[in-house]
Amino acid sequence: MQWPTFNVRPYVCGGIGHLDEAVLETLRGAGPRVRPALQEPGAALFSSSPLPPYRRDERTWAFAWGERTPEGTAPWITVAETYETPGLIGDGERVVLHAGGLGLVDVYHLERDGAVYFSSLLEPLLALARGPHEVNWEAWASIIRLTFPLRDDTPYAGVRRLAGSGALVWDRAGGRISAERMLPRWLREEPYEAGRTAGEILEILHEVYKEFDGRPLLVPVSGGYDSRLLCSVAVARGADVESWTTSPDDGTDTDIVFARAITRELGVRHRVIPQDAAAYPDDALAAARRLEFLTPHHAWYTPFAREVHGSGRTLVDGLAGGPLLKNFMVSGAALEATTQAERKAALLGSLALGPASVPFLSEQAGSWIADAVERAFTESTGMLNGHRAELPLSVLHTRTARGIARSPVNLVGPEASFAAPFLHPEFFDAALSVGVHRKAAGRFYRELLHAADPRVAALPSTNVVKQPLQRVPLRSAAAPARQYGHRMLGLVAETVPSLLSEHLLAALAEGPDALARFHGWNDRFWVRSLVLFGAWIGDHRDHLDDLSPPWA
Repeated sequence: MQWPTFNVRPYVCGGIGHLDEAVLETLRGAGPRVRPALQEPGAALFSSSPLPPYRRDERTWAFAWGERTPEGTAPWITVAETYETPGLIGDGERVVLHAGGLGLVDVYHLERDGAVYFSSLLEPLLALARGPHEVNWEAWASIIRLTFPLRDDTPYAGVRRLAGSGALVWDRAGGRISAERMLPRWLREEPYEAGRTAGEILEILHEVYKEFDGRPLLVPVSGGYDSRLLCSVAVARGADVESWTTSPDDGTDTDIVFARAITRELGVRHRVIPQDAAAYPDDALAAARRLEFLTPHHAWYTPFAREVHGSGRTLVDGLAGGPLLKNFMVSGAALEATTQAERKAALLGSLALGPASVPFLSEQAGSWIADAVERAFTESTGMLNGHRAELPLSVLHTRTARGIARSPVNLVGPEASFAAPFLHPEFFDAALSVGVHRKAAGRFYRELLHAADPRVAALPSTNVVKQPLQRVPLRSAAAPARQYGHRMLGLVAETVPSLLSEHLLAALAEGPDALARFHGWNDRFWVRSLVLFGAWIGDHRDHLDDLSPPWA
């Protein structure tokens, strides 16, 4: 296994509870090289680089391993929601292993003999599992249909992910481990519509940027709203800025055309990172392995991320801008819904893949997967029911946290520093307080862009219309990709034949070039999800339990 290089954020592992030293040693040897950060009865923490506590005295200690360092004593939920970092806290009576508020930096865990062993990577924990790994079919249902898992699911039934604003607590006196879930700040303090103007929101964003003063910045610019806003503010503040753009592999490369106009207007050095169709299979498999097969997204981002690692700059990422500022993935049906059930159905309809040109899944598999995803989505967003910002928060707690955040957090994050200004508590709360109806059709965002730089705001945007629509070949549909996809889909057909429809099985029988007919937007994403499943089977089937699915 080729591990990421943890230059900025360390790899950590350890355990809480009645720990077995032999099991800890196995865990330490199964992942990247680590050194002790803490070892005492009931708690162990190991890190790939020095990890000093942010608090320590004779009785208490506290560690965190996000990019933002907590200050002083605070309850674990305050650390989680303020700094978006996981950590380990001991107060003499309890040991608390906690995630960040949204859970962007992963904490995976496995229970064994009165202890919980944890790791920031999935793979090392698999070394602790007894016997073959049991497949978590509900996780795969969500990955295939939504492109990301829900709840605390991973592809393995025995390994879970610590949910955002969640913790596992070892009570020293009672000798028990229990789960603890708390409402983060944005749910405890429901944001009322405060009538904030675009200018006021922009002022807050300028304040957030003060944390990056003096740092050379890399602001990737596409043709959309988020990146041009972030680059406009960086330039207005006189920062040392470079901007890069790459093809999102959408068949138009309009992003590149629009980005050139934006960066030229801002006077920013601009570079286009090329993509190579011949390298697509290697890039797709590298992204799948690096993201531990949790999402089919980001294959297009892989060459870009590799370049960022050597840039010497802090990547400024627009993570969460869409849901917070322009109702991204919030449909008109969701805005107009009058009941909770209608809102849930409309949101899930926006997040799920649309119908393919022909059925890709068998009738039995499709029905089971749809039911499983609906149940999981209802559970994942239940704490948001009735909240004034239920719609954007539902997207943030599911798609953003489990799928989209993987590019800055897991492809860029360990090697290079990244900043997500929209997630800063002050900006996050202010943007969330702006009602969803003010953000409909991008109206509020256009006001914000005009306040930042009216000339840049007036330039064409992919959020409005994709012009010019000059077609370019898709890397993900070129001959190398078709051959790779056909091989991975063949593994699915061989091992779980009841998953695929007769239409798709017949296409596979014709050979790789038959995949060229699946060129529509929805088709492409269905193929990528199923190819990801095949790649996972190819890497792990020698260690998997019975692959008979629940619908068979």
